[in-house]
Formats: sequence, structure tokens, C-alpha cells
Amino acid sequence: MEVFRPLPLEGVVNDVVNADVELFDRTRQPPPHTSRRRSPTPAPTTDPPEYAFKTAKTPGITALAIRGKDAVCFVTQKKVPDKLTDPSSVSNIHKITPSIGMLTTGIHGDARSLVQKARSEAAEFKFKFGYDIPPGVLARILADQAQVYTQHAYMRPLGVIPVIIGIDEEEGTQLYKVDPAGYFVGYKATASGVKDQEATNWLEKQHKAIEGGFGSLMFDDVVQTAITGLQHVLGEDLKSSDIEVAVAMMPSTEKTGGVFEGGRFKMLSTEEIDNHLNMIAEQD
Repeated sequence: MEVFRPLPLEGVVNDVVNADVELFDRTRQPPPHTSRRRSPTPAPTTDPPEYAFKTAKTPGITALAIRGKDAVCFVTQKKVPDKLTDPSSVSNIHKITPSIGMLTTGIHGDARSLVQKARSEAAEFKFKFGYDIPPGVLARILADQAQVYTQHAYMRPLGVIPVIIGIDEEEGTQLYKVDPAGYFVGYKATASGVKDQEATNWLEKQHKAIEGGFGSLMFDDVVQTAITGLQHVLGEDLKSSDIEVAVAMMPSTEKTGGVFEGGRFKMLSTEEIDNHLNMIAEQD
């Protein structure tokens, strides 16, 4: 009768240990195709705020705004994207309150969202405090929102630059511009759009040339200076169908053709723009 004799444990254990060492050797590198490491995501070539600044110029329009003594005005190009588009449905100027207007340059979808936000904030302010929101307060609220969009990777800054004009009961005419990074400040005159730098240079020269600066200009002079500046920057004579003009005026502001009910924001009609264009042509 055969007697079962177990194998020496020392040899079996050594074989298992050696196998474990071979199977789980941490010093060995896996083949490239079996690596579970993800390649690092390339860093974006453009920061989100910088991208938003560039996007705001994609429509290819230029706008100017000037703050005078009794009126503040902005003028912008009007480009109809298609021949079949109704021109009356295309506008870059929006009424926020009876005394505040907003000019937007950039993506139209972002502009509509921003306008809706501005109207909502203005209505809430009026309901809470009982009087119209000042233009500076509205600009600060929009700037705060724009700055929040730059704090998180999952948020996209709006590709639009709003220019706000209005009448403050205590401060008079007001002009503000808010950028996608959340910076805002009051202006005597400013520009936005594809040729904003050329327009800014022209405005600086005119402000120095006018005695008392833009702050001494009355309604007609403010409107005509803004239109003249846009014509100069674009290098062409404009027609009333090529531009949009809007103003916010102090009470009882005298203007061509009568007295305007001041303290209100208003877009000028085609006939009113033609009158100012004719006066500019006569001066030349």
C-alpha cells in the first residue's frame, strides 16, 4: 500500500511567491495601448472673457454714444442679414424703462437674454423702492452678473457689450458701458463694435476740440456729432435706413421740430434722422 507523502512546503511557497512577484511587479510599465491614464486636456488658447470680447465684434457693426448737457444719444449701424428679412424686426436698440435705453453689439441671442434680465431687474427695483432704477444701478447689476460668468468653467460669458443711456433724477444724463468681464464705468462718450478703437480716437479729438467738451452740447449738436462720428469712422455718407439713433433727454429739452417730453427714452424716426442728416450736409 502506497503512502501519500506531501510535497515540501518550502518549494511550493517559493514558487507561489515568485509567481506573485512576477504578476504584480509594480516596476514594470504597461504597454502604451493598455495605459489607463488620460492624456492631459490642452489648455484653451483664449480665455473666456477675451473670447467674449472678440465675439461681440462678429456682427461687424460699429456704434457711438455721446453724453451732452441735456441729452444723451447713441447711434449704430443697421444691417439686415437677408433681403427677405423684415427690416423693422431688426434692431440693436432696446427700451428698458421709459427713461433708459440699451444698445447691444454682439450675438443677438445673448443680447435678448441680457435685455430680458435688465427689464426684469428694473421692474423689480421699481416695485421694491417705488421709483425708476437709475442707469448706474442697472449697469452695476449687469456688471455683477457678467463677472460671475467668468468665475466658473461651466458658465459662458455673454458675447455682447451693452451701452446704457438714461436720465437720472439727481445726476441728469448718464452713459455707461458694461464689458463681458464685468467692468463698467460712466463715460462722456464711448464706442463699441468692430471699429471701436477708431471711433474712440475720433471722439477724444472732438472732445478736446469742442469748448467745454461734450458736456456743453445741446440736443441737436449731440445727435449730429454722433452721426458725424459714425460717418467719419466708416468713411461713407449714411442714409436714414443705414443707421439707428436713440436719445434720452432732460425735461423740456428743445429739439428740431418742437419740444420733446423730457426724461424719456426715444428712438428717432426715419424722418427725424433725415432732418439731422440734411443739417449735417448743410454744415459741410
